[in-house]
Amino acid sequence: MKPIKLIVGLGNPGQKYAQTRHNVGFMFIDALAEKYNITLKEINKFYGLASKENLFGHSVWLLKPQTYMNLSGKSVASILNFYKFDIDETLVIYDELDLSVGTAKLKKGGGHGGHNGLRDIIAATGSKEFYRLRLGIGHPGDRNKVVSWVLNRPTPDEEISIARCIDKGLSVLPDLLDGKLEKAMKDLHTKG
Repeated sequence: MKPIKLIVGLGNPGQKYAQTRHNVGFMFIDALAEKYNITLKEINKFYGLASKENLFGHSVWLLKPQTYMNLSGKSVASILNFYKFDIDETLVIYDELDLSVGTAKLKKGGGHGGHNGLRDIIAATGSKEFYRLRLGIGHPGDRNKVVSWVLNRPTPDEEISIARCIDKGLSVLPDLLDGKLEKAMKDLHTKG
């Protein structure tokens, strides 16, 4: 496993979307920033809020694209190209309809599964080979209700489950940055 040099949380900018299910990637970065007293700043050339940090002995960029979800690839590709990072040195955190609320799964590669943020990252970088931390938001049960589902706020119980899910993801970050993917996956996938 190559070292992770970029951690990207996906979401939509603006107060209107701040607490919606589609913004759990932003929520993850915000929780990380709060826990380690990190301030992200707007960096126009990266089309997002970003900060270079030393996390657990590793130099890592944190990024919250401000391009809106469907154009996330523009932001991700700009920082990858500027620093000559490879896509497989990237961890993308996002909302996953196909996982129950409060479930977190880690994997490398795969398709976009209908997620427009992933679709745009794959299109902009030409690769699917990045690490993914998938945070479950559940499915409304009807594909016609998906847009409304992701763009609305979770219930209070779901918010608690999502917060726990984010904490689980944060807890495996040191191992992940140390290159211990299997240990991080095992711990994340077996924690209650």
